[in-house]
Amino acid sequence: MFFLFVCSEFVEKEVCFKRNQFIRGTFSRSFQKNMHIKVCCVHICYTFAAVITKIKNSMRKKLGVGIGMLIVSLSTFAGGLLTNTNQHVLFLRNLARDASTEIDAVYSNPAGLAFMPNGLHLSFNNQSAFQTRTITSTFTPFVAYGGDATKKFKGEASVPFIPSLFAVYKNDKWAFSGSFAITGGGGKATFNNGLSSFESIIAVLPLAGESLDIDKYSVDSYMEGKQYIFGLQLGATYKINDHLSVFGGIRMNYVSNSYYGYLHDIKVNDANGNMVLASEYLGAVASQLPEADPRKGLVTTLAGVTTDKDLDCDQKGWGVTPIIGANFNMGKWNVGVKYEFNTKLNVENKTKINNTGFPAYDDGVNTPHDIPSLLTVGVSYEVLPVLRASVGYHHFFDTHAKMADNRQKHLSRGTNEYLGGTGMGCDQSDPGKWRYATYQIRSER
Repeated sequence: MFFLFVCSEFVEKEVCFKRNQFIRGTFSRSFQKNMHIKVCCVHICYTFAAVITKIKNSMRKKLGVGIGMLIVSLSTFAGGLLTNTNQHVLFLRNLARDASTEIDAVYSNPAGLAFMPNGLHLSFNNQSAFQTRTITSTFTPFVAYGGDATKKFKGEASVPFIPSLFAVYKNDKWAFSGSFAITGGGGKATFNNGLSSFESIIAVLPLAGESLDIDKYSVDSYMEGKQYIFGLQLGATYKINDHLSVFGGIRMNYVSNSYYGYLHDIKVNDANGNMVLASEYLGAVASQLPEADPRKGLVTTLAGVTTDKDLDCDQKGWGVTPIIGANFNMGKWNVGVKYEFNTKLNVENKTKINNTGFPAYDDGVNTPHDIPSLLTVGVSYEVLPVLRASVGYHHFFDTHAKMADNRQKHLSRGTNEYLGGTGMGCDQSDPGKWRYATYQIRSER
């Protein structure tokens, strides 16, 4: 990935090419008198290229798996499933921000704020993300609807407004900071033709109804989901000496999820080859079968499960994340460490309708939704006065975060993330001239 940023004396313009993404942003202005105010105005990034994910599926999936796929589609930020690490647009310049001593350190390295200039620092950002996700699923019974065992389910993820606000007041050894951002989730995904896991349930109808000469089916399927975790962070940084500083703070997290979907107009072919509503046709067939017929029970069951299925569920919840950090600076070296504690969090269903047969989405049900603890370590080195190199390491303690049905127990380890980058730039107290040109890498295991 290669990033090029051009900065005039007062106005900064940036153009960035990131793999198959084109990102364009604007505008920074700085004033420095007795009070230092740095305002980074709206930065907008647009992703035009599609992101294609192929998932081969050779077995029947359930609705719960479908919801899981939808949640993955909503994760448009970097980081873990419930943690966004690109909270500030400076992340687009250099992925390894964990040793930062600029305004974005409010999130990435809060202990490093002690090495900022005295004064008030403000930053407002916006990022926009648009993603196309295509799930390619192979399941033999799909042949009965379209004649092909492999089907594609296209999803559109749209996040036009992902705001974040950062503020720091630095006075000698103390720095007080706060931020508001979407710290997890952050998107809306729509599958206009539903998900493969939904349709696979209907696709087995011809197999179950083979004795009734049923060999075709059709269904109107749709799924839409939104997932946001809003975070309000407050904290204080203290500079112990010229080299060492520490941080303590908290983040209030508010979760807002919603899922809406349906399976409507489920149809099968009748004895004459006409496509008819499955529930009505199978119900009529079942009523004509004698009690002794072994097919009666199966056909009656199929008539019941092929009625329209609807889900409209909102989930709300909140939790508190304690955060600590430390920063060590020695000459050209800077090291930042941050630890976010595990966030105990449950979401409660506010369900308008759920006749899917899955009680996990019934009204009033509480589901564990913990945000895993996170350790970040970053190191930066000033190669030249205008050239810095940095690396970062993230570890998400996923196995300690409780999930629905204790799914965390199926994980063998947490997630490791490795980041690196180099950047050319001026000192933050001098906004003039060339700003950044960076090369960076990111690896996740």
